Amino acid sequence: MRTPGGPISSEPRINDRIRVPEVRLVGPEGEQVGIVPIGKALDLAAESDLDLVEVAPMARPPVCKLMDYGKFKYESAQKAREARKNQALTVIKEMKLRPKIDSHDYETKKGHVERFLKAGDKVKITIMFRGREQSRPELGFRLLQRLAEDITELGFVESSPKQDGRNMVMVVAPHRSTKPQRIGRPADAAAPAAPEPTV
Repeated sequence: MRTPGGPISSEPRINDRIRVPEVRLVGPEGEQVGIVPIGKALDLAAESDLDLVEVAPMARPPVCKLMDYGKFKYESAQKAREARKNQALTVIKEMKLRPKIDSHDYETKKGHVERFLKAGDKVKITIMFRGREQSRPELGFRLLQRLAEDITELGFVESSPKQDGRNMVMVVAPHRSTKPQRIGRPADAAAPAAPEPTV
Protein backbone atom coordinates (compact mmCIF):
# COMPACT_ATOMS: atom_id res chain seq x y z
CA MET A 1 0.00 0.00 0.00
CA ARG A 2 1.47 3.34 -1.03
CA THR A 3 1.68 6.07 1.54
CA PRO A 4 0.16 9.47 0.68
CA GLY A 5 2.70 11.48 -1.28
CA GLY A 6 4.45 8.39 -2.63
CA PRO A 7 7.74 6.81 -1.56
CA ILE A 8 10.36 8.93 0.18
CA SER A 9 13.16 9.86 -2.21
CA SER A 10 16.65 11.05 -1.29
CA GLU A 11 16.79 12.95 -4.60
CA PRO A 12 16.06 16.68 -4.37
CA ARG A 13 12.91 17.96 -6.08
CA ILE A 14 13.61 19.75 -9.34
CA ASN A 15 11.67 21.99 -11.76
CA ASP A 16 7.91 21.34 -11.86
CA ARG A 17 8.15 18.79 -9.01
CA ILE A 18 8.67 21.75 -6.65
CA ARG A 19 5.11 22.52 -5.54
CA VAL A 20 5.29 25.58 -3.29
CA PRO A 21 3.95 29.10 -4.01
CA GLU A 22 7.34 30.82 -3.63
CA VAL A 23 11.02 30.02 -3.13
CA ARG A 24 14.19 31.75 -1.98
CA LEU A 25 16.21 31.70 -5.19
CA VAL A 26 19.98 31.37 -5.50
CA GLY A 27 21.62 32.06 -8.86
CA PRO A 28 24.03 29.69 -10.67
CA GLU A 29 27.10 31.47 -9.20
CA GLY A 30 25.69 31.40 -5.66
CA GLU A 31 24.29 34.93 -5.81
CA GLN A 32 21.13 35.67 -3.80
CA VAL A 33 18.17 36.53 -6.07
CA GLY A 34 15.67 36.71 -3.22
CA ILE A 35 12.16 35.36 -2.61
CA VAL A 36 10.29 34.90 -5.89
CA PRO A 37 7.07 33.14 -6.97
CA ILE A 38 7.65 29.58 -8.18
CA GLY A 39 6.43 30.53 -11.68
CA LYS A 40 9.10 33.23 -12.02
CA ALA A 41 11.80 30.88 -10.69
CA LEU A 42 10.86 28.25 -13.29
CA ASP A 43 10.87 30.91 -16.05
CA LEU A 44 14.37 32.06 -15.02
CA ALA A 45 15.56 28.43 -15.07
CA ALA A 46 14.13 27.93 -18.59
CA GLU A 47 15.69 31.18 -19.86
CA SER A 48 19.10 30.18 -18.47
CA ASP A 49 18.76 26.61 -19.83
CA LEU A 50 19.26 25.36 -16.25
CA ASP A 51 17.30 23.36 -13.70
CA LEU A 52 15.58 24.71 -10.61
CA VAL A 53 16.81 22.47 -7.77
CA GLU A 54 15.45 22.50 -4.22
CA VAL A 55 18.55 22.55 -1.99
CA ALA A 56 16.97 23.33 1.42
CA PRO A 57 13.40 21.93 1.46
CA MET A 58 12.90 22.54 5.20
CA ALA A 59 13.60 26.29 4.99
CA ARG A 60 10.65 28.68 4.91
CA PRO A 61 10.32 29.35 2.04
CA PRO A 62 12.37 26.48 0.55
CA VAL A 63 15.73 27.46 -0.95
CA CYS A 64 16.19 26.62 -4.65
CA LYS A 65 19.24 27.03 -6.84
CA LEU A 66 19.64 27.39 -10.59
CA MET A 67 22.07 24.73 -11.81
CA ASP A 68 22.77 22.07 -14.41
CA TYR A 69 21.37 19.17 -12.40
CA GLY A 70 22.78 16.43 -14.64
CA LYS A 71 26.29 17.86 -14.31
CA PHE A 72 25.82 18.35 -10.55
CA LYS A 73 24.79 14.67 -10.10
CA TYR A 74 27.75 13.48 -12.17
CA GLU A 75 30.25 15.57 -10.17
CA SER A 76 28.71 14.44 -6.85
CA ALA A 77 29.03 10.78 -7.91
CA GLN A 78 32.68 11.38 -8.91
CA LYS A 79 33.44 12.96 -5.52
CA ALA A 80 31.74 10.09 -3.66
CA ARG A 81 33.77 7.57 -5.70
CA GLU A 82 37.01 9.41 -4.91
CA ALA A 83 36.14 9.54 -1.20
CA ARG A 84 35.50 5.77 -1.16
CA LYS A 85 38.77 5.13 -2.99
CA ASN A 86 40.75 7.23 -0.50
CA GLN A 87 39.07 5.66 2.52
CA ALA A 88 41.42 3.20 4.18
CA LEU A 89 39.88 -0.25 4.46
CA THR A 90 40.16 -1.33 8.09
CA VAL A 91 40.56 -5.05 8.60
CA ILE A 92 40.12 -6.69 12.00
CA LYS A 93 42.58 -9.50 12.60
CA GLU A 94 42.23 -11.92 15.50
CA MET A 95 44.88 -13.27 17.84
CA LYS A 96 44.07 -15.99 20.40
CA LEU A 97 46.08 -16.54 23.58
CA ARG A 98 45.86 -18.81 26.62
CA PRO A 99 46.08 -17.24 30.11
CA LYS A 100 49.10 -19.42 31.02
CA ILE A 101 51.02 -18.78 27.79
CA ASP A 102 54.78 -19.37 27.99
CA SER A 103 57.17 -16.47 27.31
CA HIS A 104 58.33 -17.75 23.88
CA ASP A 105 54.75 -18.14 22.60
CA TYR A 106 53.86 -14.74 24.04
CA GLU A 107 56.72 -13.06 22.13
CA THR A 108 55.63 -14.81 18.90
CA LYS A 109 52.00 -13.72 19.29
CA LYS A 110 53.05 -10.20 20.26
CA GLY A 111 55.15 -10.07 17.07
CA HIS A 112 52.06 -10.97 15.01
CA VAL A 113 50.01 -8.25 16.72
CA GLU A 114 52.76 -5.69 16.03
CA ARG A 115 52.89 -6.75 12.38
CA PHE A 116 49.11 -6.35 12.02
CA LEU A 117 49.22 -2.88 13.62
CA LYS A 118 52.08 -1.82 11.34
CA ALA A 119 49.94 -2.89 8.39
CA GLY A 120 47.19 -0.54 9.64
CA ASP A 121 44.84 -3.30 10.84
CA LYS A 122 42.90 -3.52 14.10
CA VAL A 123 43.48 -6.62 16.22
CA LYS A 124 40.91 -8.46 18.33
CA ILE A 125 42.84 -10.26 21.06
CA THR A 126 41.00 -13.18 22.66
CA ILE A 127 42.08 -14.92 25.86
CA MET A 128 40.60 -18.43 25.93
CA PHE A 129 39.86 -19.89 29.37
CA ARG A 130 39.46 -23.62 29.88
CA GLY A 131 38.21 -25.56 32.89
CA ARG A 132 39.36 -24.07 36.20
CA GLU A 133 41.01 -21.14 34.42
CA GLN A 134 37.54 -19.58 34.18
CA SER A 135 37.65 -18.87 37.92
CA ARG A 136 40.84 -16.78 37.41
CA PRO A 137 39.81 -13.99 35.00
CA GLU A 138 42.48 -11.73 36.51
CA LEU A 139 45.15 -13.86 34.74
CA GLY A 140 43.67 -12.96 31.35
CA PHE A 141 43.19 -9.33 32.35
CA ARG A 142 46.84 -9.01 33.43
CA LEU A 143 48.01 -10.64 30.20
CA LEU A 144 45.96 -8.22 28.09
CA GLN A 145 47.28 -5.27 30.13
CA ARG A 146 50.85 -6.46 29.57
CA LEU A 147 50.26 -6.80 25.84
CA ALA A 148 48.65 -3.34 25.65
CA GLU A 149 51.73 -1.84 27.35
CA ASP A 150 54.11 -3.74 25.04
CA ILE A 151 52.45 -2.46 21.84
CA THR A 152 51.79 1.08 23.05
CA GLU A 153 54.16 2.61 20.44
CA LEU A 154 52.19 1.05 17.57
CA GLY A 155 48.61 1.04 18.82
CA PHE A 156 46.13 1.80 21.56
CA VAL A 157 43.30 -0.06 23.32
CA GLU A 158 40.11 0.77 21.39
CA SER A 159 37.88 -1.62 23.35
CA SER A 160 38.87 -2.46 26.94
CA PRO A 161 39.08 -6.11 28.07
CA LYS A 162 35.67 -7.63 28.71
CA GLN A 163 34.47 -11.11 29.53
CA ASP A 164 32.57 -12.86 26.74
CA GLY A 165 31.49 -16.30 27.96
CA ARG A 166 34.64 -18.42 28.29
CA ASN A 167 36.74 -15.76 26.59
CA MET A 168 38.06 -12.32 27.43
CA VAL A 169 38.29 -9.92 24.50
CA MET A 170 40.18 -6.68 23.86
CA VAL A 171 40.51 -4.70 20.62
CA VAL A 172 43.61 -2.68 19.77
CA ALA A 173 43.86 -0.25 16.87
CA PRO A 174 46.87 1.33 15.16
CA HIS A 175 47.69 4.98 15.90
CA ARG A 176 46.37 7.27 13.14
CA SER A 177 49.93 8.34 12.36
CA THR A 178 50.87 4.73 11.54
CA LYS A 179 51.18 4.38 7.79
CA PRO A 180 50.21 0.92 6.56
CA GLN A 181 53.24 -1.14 5.56
CA ARG A 182 52.06 -3.78 3.12
CA ILE A 183 55.31 -5.64 2.67
CA GLY A 184 55.35 -9.07 1.09
CA ARG A 185 58.01 -11.60 2.03
CA PRO A 186 61.09 -11.45 -0.21
CA ALA A 187 61.22 -14.32 -2.69
CA ASP A 188 64.39 -15.74 -1.16
CA ALA A 189 62.78 -15.77 2.31
CA ALA A 190 59.61 -17.48 1.14
CA ALA A 191 61.11 -20.96 1.25
CA PRO A 192 64.06 -22.38 3.19
CA ALA A 193 67.24 -22.70 1.18
CA ALA A 194 68.15 -26.19 0.02
CA PRO A 195 71.13 -27.68 1.90
CA GLU A 196 74.46 -27.58 0.12
CA PRO A 197 75.35 -30.97 -1.41
CA THR A 198 78.18 -32.69 0.47
CA VAL A 199 81.14 -33.75 -1.58
